[in-house]
Amino acid sequence: MYNNEQRHIAHFDLDAFFVSVECLKDSRLKGKPLIVGGSGDRGVVAACSYEARRFGIHSAMPMKLARRLCPEVLVIRGDMESYAKHSRIVTEIIQENVPLFEKASIDEFYIDLSGMDKFFGCSLFTRKLRDAILKDSGLPVSYGLASNKLISKVATGEVKPNGQIEIPFGQEKNFLAPLKVGKLPGVGHETAAKLIRRGVETVRTLAAIPIEMMETLLGKNGIDLWRKANGLDESPIIPYREQKSISTERTFQTDTIDMKFLHAELVRMTESIGFELRSQNKLTGCVTVKLRYSNFDTVVRQKVVDYTNADLVLLKTAQELFEKLYDRRLLIRLLGIRFTRLVPGNHQIKLYEDTQEMINLYQSIDSIKRRYGENLLMRAVGVKKGKDVMKKA
Repeated sequence: MYNNEQRHIAHFDLDAFFVSVECLKDSRLKGKPLIVGGSGDRGVVAACSYEARRFGIHSAMPMKLARRLCPEVLVIRGDMESYAKHSRIVTEIIQENVPLFEKASIDEFYIDLSGMDKFFGCSLFTRKLRDAILKDSGLPVSYGLASNKLISKVATGEVKPNGQIEIPFGQEKNFLAPLKVGKLPGVGHETAAKLIRRGVETVRTLAAIPIEMMETLLGKNGIDLWRKANGLDESPIIPYREQKSISTERTFQTDTIDMKFLHAELVRMTESIGFELRSQNKLTGCVTVKLRYSNFDTVVRQKVVDYTNADLVLLKTAQELFEKLYDRRLLIRLLGIRFTRLVPGNHQIKLYEDTQEMINLYQSIDSIKRRYGENLLMRAVGVKKGKDVMKKA
């Protein structure tokens, strides 16, 4: 592994990605305050143009408030199919030009250029790659080039939109020092408020606090924040590999026709891989349910859905498919569910229709599951007893 002095990590972030794609489809939208999101007042903003941001609009804001801030704002429901397509175009451009990169989300990439300075010069190569993305995809992109992922990501955020910046090795702390503590990844509103109440407003102040004091204040998270404030990050680039599906199936010890039990299993399994989907920052565009009868006949049915990772949508679709599949009075031996057509995306809601209340609910549920285990919190219908054999695909 390279040490920090040898590492050269570029962070590429497509500017206002959803909005940029919509402007590619309709050039008349360029330069106008634009929102991609739900059309009703109870919907939320999924993305917004920089022109809309000047009015104080931001993602996850209730649509009613966004319209109040900018009555003339244009609202587009959005098209995840199109966004996934353009994300693939950019991914292919990067894949053709670099040996190692990580796709962090649908519009965000980390690229490992370590060692390339001996041959091409990392600065020149990164600029040319940015130019190639703009030319071949039509999408504006910003980047930060630094010695690790943390610094490159923060740097990108400081030069968006349509910007570029390089932080030389040894200047990491100086770059971070004047920034507000909320600019550090992982510092949410609650943590930032706690630090500010103690007089810690800038990264410079945070970096100067003894690590032992940070641990006392925030536990393990305090140690992590101290390292970030001091520009330390050894996290590796996770090589991009396109995952085709997430699935699980269950073979029962005893063949059954107990519909309450089968529906409870369907709920539990769907919730389980739904949580896995969100944990991997992915959305699915197709749900498949599989049944195997006691005579070993196997039937499968699938349905294309708007890209989502929301349990409410996934459960409804899975139950609809199950009801259409189960058309014989035979015992069931196996039940399975699979999500395919996966794309990167960290939206924990049905992108354009859910309310702020639903966003908060999904975020709270997943936060509890990540902290205490996914089996601690589940729908009552999915709670069951027994030790049937589980097979994960």
